[in-house]
Amino acid sequence: MRKAAYLLVALTAPAFCQQTAATAPAPASLVREGVTEKLTDHVWAIPDGSASLVPNVGIIVGRKAVLVVDTGMGTRNAEAVLREVAKVASGKPVYIVTTHVHPEHDMGAHAFPKDSKLIRSKTQVEDIAAGAGMNLVPLFASRSELNQELLKDAKHREADIVFDDEYTLDLGGLEAKIRAMGTNHTHGDTVVFVDGVLFSGDVAMKPQPAFTNPTATITHWLESLDTLEAMKPKTIVPSHGPFGGTEIIEGYRSYLTRIRARTAELKKAGKTQDEAVQIITAEMSTQYPDRNRLAGAIRAGFSEAQAN
Repeated sequence: MRKAAYLLVALTAPAFCQQTAATAPAPASLVREGVTEKLTDHVWAIPDGSASLVPNVGIIVGRKAVLVVDTGMGTRNAEAVLREVAKVASGKPVYIVTTHVHPEHDMGAHAFPKDSKLIRSKTQVEDIAAGAGMNLVPLFASRSELNQELLKDAKHREADIVFDDEYTLDLGGLEAKIRAMGTNHTHGDTVVFVDGVLFSGDVAMKPQPAFTNPTATITHWLESLDTLEAMKPKTIVPSHGPFGGTEIIEGYRSYLTRIRARTAELKKAGKTQDEAVQIITAEMSTQYPDRNRLAGAIRAGFSEAQAN
């Protein structure tokens, strides 16, 4: 019951992805074509365009192969991603990695070529076995007829390569470092670092963090942020929202540190979890307007805080 509550709170909240005023919002749930941005000599990204249930998609190109980070939701989006891949890496073997197993990130992999290779951490495999992605399909499909169409063939593709903590992929003169981050947004959070660009998944974004896994702790999430910062990224491409630099990491650190300290104070003072949610939400919701995500973080902080 607790897990279902976390998912409902985190994933029914409004998206806070932002683009410049000059960029029209993209259609909900559809990866856009023709807007792919070149970030380095080897790295491109398809921005989400403020669309709901659309990830920022990474395209990383070496001499011998290409790595795609996140697939979009369903066959139609996967095909759009592959058309963008063909523009910068035509004819090269394709590898795929997903930042986590939620539908918009993972449920297009089955539509990639049969000879492509999907890389997963063991924690992602565990998340799939626990239903962390498929459990969301009815919720996402209920939002629109388009989503129903995109998710009619929804499934997770089986991994071709499974790793424990870290995996280095040689693309030909270019190495992509793929790392399992442990339980933060999900149990199977995965990031990719290559050519100074960090694909940070939902571990670090501009929107408020969503605690969708009931075992997630603020302490571990802060440790994950330290790990990301130690990579010294020049550019961060999060799962959703605008690209940026290390200020994205610092934004999450400031938010989580503040909530952890305040929940500890209130628990020590004898407040209940519900009282802590009410008090801290009143204090922080002007700056952090997503009350559902705020409540999820407060509950996580309260659960791990010591009463004395």
